[in-house]
Amino acid sequence: MEYKKIPPITEMKDAFSVKGYNVVVTGGNRGLGYGIASAFAESGANVAIVCRNKESGDEAAAKLAENGVRAACFSADISVYEEVKAAADGIFEFFDHVDVLVNNAGIDSPAHFLDEDGLSEWHRVINTNLHGPANMTYCIAPKMRDAGLGGSIINISSVGGFRVHSAKELAGSSYNASKAALDIFTRHMAIILGDYGIRVNGINPGPNLTDLSDNLPEGFTDMVDNELPAHRFGKPIEIGAFCVFLASPAASQIRGINCPHDGGLMLIQ
Repeated sequence: MEYKKIPPITEMKDAFSVKGYNVVVTGGNRGLGYGIASAFAESGANVAIVCRNKESGDEAAAKLAENGVRAACFSADISVYEEVKAAADGIFEFFDHVDVLVNNAGIDSPAHFLDEDGLSEWHRVINTNLHGPANMTYCIAPKMRDAGLGGSIINISSVGGFRVHSAKELAGSSYNASKAALDIFTRHMAIILGDYGIRVNGINPGPNLTDLSDNLPEGFTDMVDNELPAHRFGKPIEIGAFCVFLASPAASQIRGINCPHDGGLMLIQ
């Protein structure tokens, strides 16, 4: 086969530009996802949000469109393949092609694995955090491949995919397992899709104040303030800025990474 090679940048002009790109962000209606979607829209990219709450998604898309870009919401539970397929069909009617897919949507659970509902919660988390990105990639990546334009897929994982912390206090078995598996999926797809000029990378956020912060253990905020090298929580727009970089021409040689974006958490825990 003839491999698609993405040429290196030759100058800094537009090296970090994603202007005019067509971007899909799951869970883009709130939290980290909205920070990611906003970063792309503010950088001149068109954005399609995929989320379960259509009303919230439409409101988010309307705000994104204020940046002078095209934006829309497509409703789907990413854990359900049929819903993802229908959303993907709509996306490819809205966009003639997709340049970037950001698999961001994810959930956690307060249930410990051996609790009465622990196994059902395990499946619920795995279905969203691992099968969801697989469903999205399965429905979007082949058309990115066939378009012959290259592109970028970015999987939003977690530092929880690297290590187990406070396992007795935090009910994180399903979350940790899903993110560790997502990291391996990222590396695998980076090899498979690299032949077509599609780069696949992962970001592993650390402490960010989002909906998933509700389950933080007692004393964690004090640890962030006093021990974390950054001495603060991250902001969703910062994860968005990293996504914009990974999608830009400047990052064309970056493939298959799972990179912490954690304020230095991995240094101390």
